[in-house]
Amino acid sequence: MLAFPAILLMGPTGAGKTGLAAELVARLPLEIVSVDSAMVFRGLDIGTAKPDAELLARAPHHLIDLIDPSESYSAARFVADATRVMGEIHSRGRVPLLAGGTMLYFRALQSGLAKLPAADPALRQRLEERAARLGWQAMHGELQRLDPTAAARIRPADRQRIQRALEVIELTGRPISSQQREDLRGAARASDLRLVMAPADRKLLGEQLAVRFQEMMSRGLMDEVRRLHARGDLHVGMPALRLIGYRQLWAHVEGRMDLDEAISRAIIATRQLARRQLTWLRAEPGAEWFDASDPALIDRVSARINGWLAAH
Repeated sequence: MLAFPAILLMGPTGAGKTGLAAELVARLPLEIVSVDSAMVFRGLDIGTAKPDAELLARAPHHLIDLIDPSESYSAARFVADATRVMGEIHSRGRVPLLAGGTMLYFRALQSGLAKLPAADPALRQRLEERAARLGWQAMHGELQRLDPTAAARIRPADRQRIQRALEVIELTGRPISSQQREDLRGAARASDLRLVMAPADRKLLGEQLAVRFQEMMSRGLMDEVRRLHARGDLHVGMPALRLIGYRQLWAHVEGRMDLDEAISRAIIATRQLARRQLTWLRAEPGAEWFDASDPALIDRVSARINGWLAAH
């Protein structure tokens, strides 16, 4: 959990959080800590909307480009990394500005991680062997029977999360979904400033997300995916390749989907992600909402942060 007072700048994908954060650090004694499970991967730049070199020179970001796409990154590791970085920021007399859209990471920082059992190598091996015989689609069907809430959130092709959910059920006798709800229900800390940035017009956000993805394509996202595919050591079961945009374009590179369909599916998936984020944000306790399309947004948010800083 957060050891120091912090500012949380949250919002759906495509709302403009990165640009606003960069403007804020130019005005105020803040340092940006990225709260984004996609930006941790090196080499996944365009499709994750990672800040470019020019913006990073003006507004450095902590916790981006941490790992290779072949690796995994967990909420537990994020909490450890963010806590360390925030301590360093405070030691410099500045305040952490936690900016991003990975809601689970925000919740883990504020309320703690779900107290789930450690991995069991022998059990995982048995699950792998069962999956080899039956297929992961059948394993997802088993999860749907045992924990329909978790199954609704986990794609049938997401082997890692299916395996973990079934492992937790077998180890504890309880659905993973109920344990996650139970352990992450803690109240947010009153000392932190929680800001939500989202367009007042949700339809406008959907249109902007479509335009943004086409802009990513024009900037070379397809080439980025081809370079990743050419490495030869990556596959669709890895977390990096399950990211929106990469997953669909990877299918195109492998000849399983034509390009127009891949783009269409990526845009639909991005809009669905934004809706899920907004649903989560509406339940965020004590959050203050700002209209991302407000021309005076930077002045309004700066004023609110200045008031908060004066009280701390």
